[in-house]
Amino acid sequence: MKLPVRNSRLILASTSPRRRDLLEQTGLEFTVIPSNLVENSIPLSSPESYVKRLAEAKAKEISQRHPDSWVIGADTIVIINNTMLGKPESRSEALKMLRSLSGKTHQVLTGYCICCAAIGRLFSETIKTDVCFKTLTELQIEWYLNSGEPFDKAGAYGIQGIGAFLVKHIHGSYTNVVGLPVCEVFEFLINEGVVELEVDE
Repeated sequence: MKLPVRNSRLILASTSPRRRDLLEQTGLEFTVIPSNLVENSIPLSSPESYVKRLAEAKAKEISQRHPDSWVIGADTIVIINNTMLGKPESRSEALKMLRSLSGKTHQVLTGYCICCAAIGRLFSETIKTDVCFKTLTELQIEWYLNSGEPFDKAGAYGIQGIGAFLVKHIHGSYTNVVGLPVCEVFEFLINEGVVELEVDE
């Protein structure tokens, strides 16, 4: 069932196939236009603020080019022992990340921003989920690295893929760990009247 966006267009400002899949599952009609933001152009701050500012910058950049559209920007980071983990840049970095997460609880923070430049509306916030990993053997880590899955994901794992075997339990939003807090995004779009639910009688 498709949910049309009223009097406008919805844009996802992300290349992430996981965010695209999550939005598609809701039935929303949207277009993907990736942001060209250089992430290291955003100064480091507290993790909660930093990831939200990244999401805002991505959404604003696309919104300036498409002012009549509603734009969704998002960014996800992993926090362990007050250290931010982004996407690993090498196999050795991914190995180090997985070892640091083994047997511990970490936090996944996703900042998201939804804005429409034409009406001057912008909303953003950061959602946090606690994720507990099982204790991993070196063989399990090597096997997972060989799958190729860790290398384009924050924290070097994907909970929605093979990496599900790493996770004992979570506390909070599952979709937030995947890359977009769908409940909160959908609620905002409904409350703003961007999406209207209709039931056939």
